[in-house]
Amino acid sequence: MSRFWLYFCLIVLVHTPAWSEQQCGDHGVWLQVLGSGGPEITDQRASSGYLIWHNGKARVLVDMGGGSLLRFEQSGAQVNDLDVILLTHLHVDHSADLPYLIKASFFTGRDRDLPIYGPTGNHLMPSTVNFVQRLLDAEGAFQYLSDYLNGSESYQVLPSNVNVNGKAKQKVLSTPVYRISAIPVHHGPIPALAWRVDLAKFSVVFSGDMNNDYDTLAKLATNADLLVAHNAIPEQTGGVARNLHMPPSVIGKIAARAKVGQLLLSHRMRRTLGKEMQTTQFIKQHYRGPIQFADDLQCFKL
Repeated sequence: MSRFWLYFCLIVLVHTPAWSEQQCGDHGVWLQVLGSGGPEITDQRASSGYLIWHNGKARVLVDMGGGSLLRFEQSGAQVNDLDVILLTHLHVDHSADLPYLIKASFFTGRDRDLPIYGPTGNHLMPSTVNFVQRLLDAEGAFQYLSDYLNGSESYQVLPSNVNVNGKAKQKVLSTPVYRISAIPVHHGPIPALAWRVDLAKFSVVFSGDMNNDYDTLAKLATNADLLVAHNAIPEQTGGVARNLHMPPSVIGKIAARAKVGQLLLSHRMRRTLGKEMQTTQFIKQHYRGPIQFADDLQCFKL
């Protein structure tokens, strides 16, 4: 094969998302990408969303941007299996499908409460509790779903705020099966959290959108088996985008400092698609572990 055609094939593979239905294994812990894109509608990807599977059941949902509920359906996940929803922040590409999930649950017979954890608010964004209330309460945007807040339905949505002030790691939820913790991260003026889920001796960390000005993510990700980091900008980006997101070299430094087992790059936008080789080179200047680029519906066994 000529060098030209080899290069052409690589470009096609890089730009072709994995859309076919894909289910994770029935045993062990898996991370599945529901949405690997950002807020664009020209990247042919769902917006941010991730599932953690344990022994064939989808237990933890992290973010639910536009299109991610369709991927949830395609994954074979069941709403009734979900234990908790974690939101990194409340930008639309991380939260837009949440009311859709609540409505869809009406047809599933779910009968146990559904906790939702996310950041506190500020002058630009509501807190997670206020966000859910503004969507679902009797005066909300989807007031016909208010029974899921007031306890009149078969289960109750239970939103909770996690403080984004300071830089301390916070224990959020602990069960006999898993532990969930969070840490504030800098996403410009938007309140944001990174999340860590420890489950069955494995750990997954989700950076969410952040630029690392707080220098907190490495602390949360220390010795994690998998770090899901958002690759929203190329290396030389400046201005507003750099105030919101971290470039590849910063991702590499965090992964190396935290000694993570493997690195998965998601939230891939058009400005980074096609630049995988350059992105990898910048990361590998600091981090020598395995690096993969996320596509919708991919599964990763821990």
